[in-house]
Amino acid sequence: MNHFHVRDDELWCEEVPLRALAQECGTPLYVYSHATLQRHFAAFDGAFADVPHLTCYAVKANSNLALLGLLAGWGAGMDVVSGGELFRALRAGCDPKKIVYAGVGKTAREIAEALRAGILMFNVESLDELRQIDRVAGELGLRAPIALRVNPAIDPLTHKYIATGLKESKFGIEAEKVLETYREALTLGHVDVVGIHCHIGSQITQVGPFRAAVDKIAELVREVRALGADLRHVDIGGGLGINYNEEEPPEPGQLSAEILPVLREIGATVVTEPGRVIVGNAGALIARVIYRKYTSAKSFLIVDAGMNDLVRPSLYGSYHRIVPLAKTPGTRWQMDVVGPICESGDFLAKDRELPAVPPGECVAVLSAGAYGFAMSSNYNSRPRAAEVLVRGGSYAVIRAREGYEDLVRGEAAPAAGPLDFRAPAAR
Repeated sequence: MNHFHVRDDELWCEEVPLRALAQECGTPLYVYSHATLQRHFAAFDGAFADVPHLTCYAVKANSNLALLGLLAGWGAGMDVVSGGELFRALRAGCDPKKIVYAGVGKTAREIAEALRAGILMFNVESLDELRQIDRVAGELGLRAPIALRVNPAIDPLTHKYIATGLKESKFGIEAEKVLETYREALTLGHVDVVGIHCHIGSQITQVGPFRAAVDKIAELVREVRALGADLRHVDIGGGLGINYNEEEPPEPGQLSAEILPVLREIGATVVTEPGRVIVGNAGALIARVIYRKYTSAKSFLIVDAGMNDLVRPSLYGSYHRIVPLAKTPGTRWQMDVVGPICESGDFLAKDRELPAVPPGECVAVLSAGAYGFAMSSNYNSRPRAAEVLVRGGSYAVIRAREGYEDLVRGEAAPAAGPLDFRAPAAR
């Protein structure tokens, strides 16, 4: 459920009409609902209340500092995958002992930053990475808490680009090689083996794949403990889907009811990494119609938001509901909703039946809170959108709209003088 609703033939977010926000803040504009964010976090976290647990929000889904700060204040930990996400989580006030660090390409610098911060654990994705963490920890005179990420070779029944637990995936350590990797980890001088991790994908709409993964993890936990490891944390990842169109994903309570019997038997703190299910339906992208275009083959609604603002439709063929902010009378047409980017792949919807919203009026692209702004870019030298957070009948700008000067910040400007060419110091 979310707090975007129609009142008096207009779309509102909580107690604020979205037309008013578009008028005051401009477009494209990301709008988030405080009440929805809070409701969804409470629903997911509460579903695991019967066992020792830690809900680590997946920062990659939406990394705005204001949202991270709210989640940290409600008791959330953070799942990070880069030094930048770690920086954001700490800046937002997250307790470092509630931060887990995943990702296949952690650099020595990023590992050192996380060790100095004192995070809960690294989710290790390869043997090379395990050895690198041990080396860096030794150089710093610290010990690194680690879990090994298991690739269980389970089909999560989702889009191939966001399936991370298949055998051919780059993520995790093959289940057949996990025990020998744990054996090596237990011999290393600067590593503490504290957990096990599994994450099979994103936008998963059935509980079966989760149960299969947890069953496999439970078996591995028994085998790893037999080696002498003190596995105190079982990180089952995230990936629970949301409703974009006609999906019927399970509620968090349905998921926990399916997997908690197995997790209770393991007897460890359960770590989860929800992202999309927390923030996805808490956000919408507001775009203004620039033109309507009719050809012999197609009808187009051209708006001021494009694939640089929301890349999911172009990247995954993803579906987002699109609705006018105000009731639009007249015939509904089958049309493509497209943006201003100079790519044929720049679209927000294909062959969608919509009213012919007139230029100057706005539409909302719903369910855009996750992997929306976080994946946006400046392609075609377009400034990125503003972000606002609505709480009740008021709103706060939580990211100012970029301007042209932001586009060139950090670049060498010929008008400022000749370029500073220099030879490398090391040869």
